[in-house]
This record gives sequence, C-alpha cells and structure tokens, in this order.
Amino acid sequence: MGRRTFGLLSGAGLVVACLAVPATGRAQDLSDAQVAHVAVTANTIDADLAKLALERGRSSDVKAFARMMIDDHTGVNQKAAALAKKLNVTPVANDVSASLEKGAREARANLVKLTGAAFDRAYIAREVEYHAAVLGAIDDLLIPTTQNGELKELLKTVRPAVAAHLERARQIQQTVAQ
Repeated sequence: MGRRTFGLLSGAGLVVACLAVPATGRAQDLSDAQVAHVAVTANTIDADLAKLALERGRSSDVKAFARMMIDDHTGVNQKAAALAKKLNVTPVANDVSASLEKGAREARANLVKLTGAAFDRAYIAREVEYHAAVLGAIDDLLIPTTQNGELKELLKTVRPAVAAHLERARQIQQTVAQ
C-alpha cells in the first residue's frame, strides 16, 4: 500500500514534519483537538525561530520577514486560543505536532550555530520548506480532517497568509542567495 509523504524537508538535513496520507488521498484521522494542537504548534515554532532570526540575521529583508512571522503567527495563535476556549476544546498533542516540535528543535540547533549571511540563507531556506510543508498539511491533513465548522473556517482563513509567507520567503531567498 503506497503512501504520500508531505513535509519531509531536507533543508540543512532536517525533518520539519512528516505527514503521511494514504495513497487513496484520504487524510489520516485527527480529532479537532489534535488539529488545534498541530496549528498552535506550527505557529509557535515559526514565531520562536523568527525571534532567533531577529538576533542572528543580517539582511533587513530577513529581519522584516521575521517580524512579520512573529506578528502573524502570534495573532493566529491568539485566534485559535479564543476559538478553543469558545468551543471548550483543549488542544491534544499527537504524532504530527510531536514531529513538528522535533524538527523545530533540530532546526534551532543548526541555526543557532550561524550568524550573518550564513544564518540568513539557512533561515530563509528553512522558511521556504516549512511554509510549503505547512501549506501541504493544511490542504491535505488539517482541513480535510477537521469536523468543527469554525475551526475549519479558521484554517481556510489562515491558508492565504501561509501561501503569502511562502511567496515572500521565496523572494527573499533569491536575494540572500547572491
């Protein structure tokens, strides 16, 4: 039985997230509480690594991108927390969120060794891969698995911002690669 794997990222030799979807195209089942935990985890990870980019980055574009990541991802987490409270749902840890956390620890361990232009290149490469993986997860795992209409709508509302982050990271990647 074949499986497609989303988000297996090779940047700096790291696995950011491994989200398996059966060959039938049907996403593995996650409860809404697990989906909420994945969303909160993904946002927290990106905001935390952006703080490192503000400290270690050199490029003004990288620093501006990092500030945007902190603001946008913190804002989404605030909305998610408010929705979870409203729905009386406590996010539940799961294999997907654990994989994201493991990848974040590895990314941080590698990025913390770098400064300046080398940091900029590695951070932005990671952001391109990470946002591509998160988009895949939103489309192929989180939205299809979510049962609650309000949570599903939040994911659909956030998706264009994730796509915009990916596009901006790709643009910056072209400038810092030079």
